[in-house]
Amino acid sequence: MNDHEELFTIGQLARRTGLPVRTIRFWSDIDVVPPTGRSAGGYRLYDVEAAARLDLVRTLRELGLDLETVRSVLARQGGVADVARAHAEALDAEIRILCVRRAVLRSVARRGSTIEEMRLMHDMARLSAGERQRVIDEFVDRAFEGIPADAPGAGIALGMRRLPAELPDDPTDEQVDAWVELAELVGDESFQRRVREMAMAGAAAGQPPSYDFALVTEHAGAAVEGGLDPASAEGRAALERIVGADVPAAERVRMAETVELFSDRRVERYWELMGVLNDRPPFPPRVAAFEWFAAALRAHA
Repeated sequence: MNDHEELFTIGQLARRTGLPVRTIRFWSDIDVVPPTGRSAGGYRLYDVEAAARLDLVRTLRELGLDLETVRSVLARQGGVADVARAHAEALDAEIRILCVRRAVLRSVARRGSTIEEMRLMHDMARLSAGERQRVIDEFVDRAFEGIPADAPGAGIALGMRRLPAELPDDPTDEQVDAWVELAELVGDESFQRRVREMAMAGAAAGQPPSYDFALVTEHAGAAVEGGLDPASAEGRAALERIVGADVPAAERVRMAETVELFSDRRVERYWELMGVLNDRPPFPPRVAAFEWFAAALRAHA
């Protein structure tokens, strides 16, 4: 008799798989792993395919799937090759989970995290890709609620949702930290209110700003790097390379208010974190330049 024709009793199957007899009997009773046949004495017998199916059930259960989900998975399986393929895919998922948990533990050790931080990191690592995306989607939905999709600036919502489909198989410390920081950020009510304020203002904007973003980045950015006081004479000269000296005081104040409304370091940090998670090259921070620009506008109004 070859291996494909060999039949096993529950006891033999338990020794072969390392599973308790009572577990095999229970899974057999609910038809998750039905017997192949019965002996002349009425004992349940299982073939090699049933043994492979049993291994797959154990893996799926260890991954946290309930029995109904396991039954649904198994309903789509055929012979040994199909079972083996599904088993390999389940093990791949388990390996990914273990890699993420390892990354979390390394990050906890490196950061000297508190118990609360460790709990949050562990919770974030356990979330599925869909669950992580839902955290972000709910945040964006709240921020852009009631804003028409064709309103000015509404397209930003799409970019704010773009998480990677999966964590990398072996995430870096930076990526684990980014998941944790992002979760804390979107859960902060003051941040939620700030993003909504910006979204509402952007949707209501009637016309584009009356200053050149590139000039702000160039000249105000250089002023920040050089430690230039926005209220100084040199600050005025830098300002006038961005906006003309003939801009009225009232217009400068209005311009400063607009810049302040749409400049927020936490929002910029949101985009930085999304870049880390999506493995994009870092971009140069710009908010500090716009903060300097707003301060200079007010100082020289």
